[in-house]
Amino acid sequence: MNHGTVRSVVVTGGAGFIGSTFARLLLTLGYERVRVFDKLTYAGNLANVADLVSAPGFSFVEGDICNPEDVDKAIAGFEAIVNFAAETHVDRSLLDSGGFIRTDVHGVWVLLEGVRRHGLTRMVHVSTDEVYGVRDSGSFCEDDPLNPRNPYSASKAGGEMMVKAYAATYGVPAVISRGSNTYGPYQYPEKFISLATTNVLLGEPIPVYGDGRQVRDWIHAQDHAAGIEVLLRHGQPGEAYNLGGGNERENIRIAEIILDELDAPSELLHFVTDRQGHDRRYSLDSSKARSLGWQPEVDFESGLRETIRWYRDNRAWWEQLRSDEFDEYYQANYAARQRLG
Repeated sequence: MNHGTVRSVVVTGGAGFIGSTFARLLLTLGYERVRVFDKLTYAGNLANVADLVSAPGFSFVEGDICNPEDVDKAIAGFEAIVNFAAETHVDRSLLDSGGFIRTDVHGVWVLLEGVRRHGLTRMVHVSTDEVYGVRDSGSFCEDDPLNPRNPYSASKAGGEMMVKAYAATYGVPAVISRGSNTYGPYQYPEKFISLATTNVLLGEPIPVYGDGRQVRDWIHAQDHAAGIEVLLRHGQPGEAYNLGGGNERENIRIAEIILDELDAPSELLHFVTDRQGHDRRYSLDSSKARSLGWQPEVDFESGLRETIRWYRDNRAWWEQLRSDEFDEYYQANYAARQRLG
């Protein structure tokens, strides 16, 4: 495969969910050197890349994107960087927003400075569709204004603005991806699909916010990773690209598929007080990325059911993650929510 001039890539946050999927894809495609650079916070897990450790060209560096010395150590001698490192969960940002600003804005600035110092030829900054805010009808295009409505999406929008500024001011060859809600194996069990599935496997209820009719556009991690790899090779510096799966579904319908796949009763659906400022609908127009030759390939319901079965068959992976730290977060976020109906 032609990778252009890029043969060596640092994947920040590469021990996380989408990052590890992306690192695995690069090695499968024959990239010569792939380095995972990860702080190994609660969502970073070496088990996610255990199968890559013996792969030719793979290396791992533990460190923090907010630390310039760590960044220098990680990226020296590499050509490109793809930044997945972030605080990513809206619910956690509502409880403690400071860490999101540190990682998602300041950390991006540290990486951009590192790219300048080391003369990297390519950077992809992984963002989110949530920077657009809410859309009742139609789909967001890349030139629509950003309107973040929670601390998480605001921090991601701030990081994007830093990337755009460095591309315009210093000529940093950076591209932005805005992906839709992502699902698949190896997702830390705090996001909706992974949380709901592991809860049901533990015989616990699925907490559904409000009426459960919030709409999200879902994309499989493999398709998301493939889109980012296309942007690594073909994205225009300074530009943003939407990566949506084209699978808009209400949250309650997702929960019903999880119950069906695991043969669990509907009584496990617990409608609870809605999230503060909960965005009602996201929708992306991904024609700009598709014009580069990318398109999602995983059928949604098949991919979702396969993902549910993965969690069922890999309890050892996620049970250790539902630790004291997870329980503390879970109680802080859900314990005070009133059950509706």
